[in-house]
Amino acid sequence: MKHEDHNGYAMHLPNPAAQPRKHGRRGHKPGLIGASTLVGSGVYNPRGEHIGDIRDIMLDVRSGKVGYAVLTFGDMEGAGRRLFAVPWHALSPDAKHEGFALNIDRDRLKHAPGFDKDDWPDMTDPAWATEIHAYYPTGPQP
Repeated sequence: MKHEDHNGYAMHLPNPAAQPRKHGRRGHKPGLIGASTLVGSGVYNPRGEHIGDIRDIMLDVRSGKVGYAVLTFGDMEGAGRRLFAVPWHALSPDAKHEGFALNIDRDRLKHAPGFDKDDWPDMTDPAWATEIHAYYPTGPQP
């Protein structure tokens, strides 16, 4: 499936640093964030190393929930062409870096299942989803 096929369901989003921040009683903890603030956000591993950036957001149109963040991992072979769908719940906000945290080390990342930017998988395929969800750790970030 071509990326263009996803345009009805994906959102292209700019840098979150350009958006105004809202502060609650406990500091910056937005309950809602504009999807347009997410694309370009950095993704960091538990060591605080920048491992990639959010390129796209995939919505489950039936539930209205974010299903996946589509990431580019900068220093991987074929980085310009390879994309990686990461389950949204595997990411957590990273206020220190003004981006997102993904609990995965660089070695495991090198073997992550990905796809060519011009040949997207069928993200509704249960077998594909099972493989992706099993690969990425979920739960609290260290």
